[in-house]
Amino acid sequence: MPDLSLLPPSATIEGPDLRIGGCSLSEVAQEYGTPAYVIDEQALRARAREYLHAFTSRHRRSRVCFAVKAYPSVSMIRVLVSEGLGCDVVGAGELRMALAAGADPASIVLHGNAKSDDDITAAIEAGIGYVVIEGLDDNDRDERLGRQGRAGVPRGRDFFSVLPGDQYLRKRPMARIVEPLRMMGAHIDGRSGGRLAPLAIRGGGRRTRAVEFAGPLASAQVKSALLPAGLSAAGETTVSEPAKSRDHTERMFRFFNVEVREQDTAVTLRGRQALRPNGPIEIPSDLSSAAFFMVAACIVPGSDLLIKNVGVNPTRTGIIDALQSMGADISLLNPREQAGEPVADIRVQYRKLRAAEIAGTMIPRAIDEIPVLSVAASYAEGTTIIRDASELRVKESDRIATMAAELKKLGATVKELRDGMEITGRDALDGAVCESHGDHRIAMSMAVAGLAARGETVVRDTEWIDTSFPGFERLLRQAAY
Repeated sequence: MPDLSLLPPSATIEGPDLRIGGCSLSEVAQEYGTPAYVIDEQALRARAREYLHAFTSRHRRSRVCFAVKAYPSVSMIRVLVSEGLGCDVVGAGELRMALAAGADPASIVLHGNAKSDDDITAAIEAGIGYVVIEGLDDNDRDERLGRQGRAGVPRGRDFFSVLPGDQYLRKRPMARIVEPLRMMGAHIDGRSGGRLAPLAIRGGGRRTRAVEFAGPLASAQVKSALLPAGLSAAGETTVSEPAKSRDHTERMFRFFNVEVREQDTAVTLRGRQALRPNGPIEIPSDLSSAAFFMVAACIVPGSDLLIKNVGVNPTRTGIIDALQSMGADISLLNPREQAGEPVADIRVQYRKLRAAEIAGTMIPRAIDEIPVLSVAASYAEGTTIIRDASELRVKESDRIATMAAELKKLGATVKELRDGMEITGRDALDGAVCESHGDHRIAMSMAVAGLAARGETVVRDTEWIDTSFPGFERLLRQAAY
């Protein structure tokens, strides 16, 4: 006779037959084979409530999860989820079971120290609440997550996240974003007191505070981190800059019917506003990516290039203004607007360039395009001066130093300045072997420089190009031949 105290309350013995919840185990075994698992739903629900109460009664903010591998059945998972438990999964297979059972993605934790790329990709696509990283020094995890940390620092929600960054992003200063977010109540840890990645962010637990922040530099990255955080705050958040930076965030907010006020170079946003889009969002082609092809058409004789559907936001068109000041033949055709952003088709026809000065308010509108602009200056008549671009020193590489070094390999005359370069152009440069320095923009700029050079140019370590422009090499080959 079995000990009924070890069985669920619904267990009964009728002759030789053991029944649970009125179900004959011998009949189950005959129909489905063995081993057979019979779970009493009421007992399962009672145990779930017991565990939930035990934790939440002492720690109100506890997230209580069960291991999906212990209950490998969609029906059992559905019962536990309905009682308010979250799901702890170790891979994409268990994640799919949890989602099939109706689990809220925000309540799912991807755990385990052997997560594959597919597991992490499935978790990101599902939008699950937590991904547990096995330590800040988990190099394998860093490699898989790569540059996803560039998207900004999440804030105002209950989570724990790690933004590792690759070996180059770990050299970039993070304090200018971390410190104002801490002022707003964010809890962010990292190397050197949070001044360097990896960064660990603990969400929730603190009320987001509205702030007035005056940035020492014009930075769309800082502004685009603080303004969305301000949506979670009570009151108004204001970000002011010494010069106006790119305003994609402000335009997108307005497209979502969020009120944003601008006065001179300050932007103010009232918190707790609802997001209601005016329609579908159509993303135009990126002007920073188009810049490489624009410069290529400017320096290769006989070129006539049309680039369609490019965003021409006036806070981004410094590259167009700079090239036109150098005499480039650039036309904006079919101007229109998409999701609050100005868009046009850009036609570039070859014309011999002349030197110009690129400085002041033009720099924030062209900061990412300075490397390829320096290529254009290398083929221009006279000496081009680039100033006020010290921010280039703290990008994926020191872009002033790296561009000066690589252009000199091609025979260009370049003088490195503290905040820019002086470049004396030549009719033609000579092919050479160049390095990317782990920087996607350096790699693409040198590839463009090689198009008009005499002889063969080789750019090494070009895998970094995929960071921002997958397919660049294929498109450049199509445009050049």
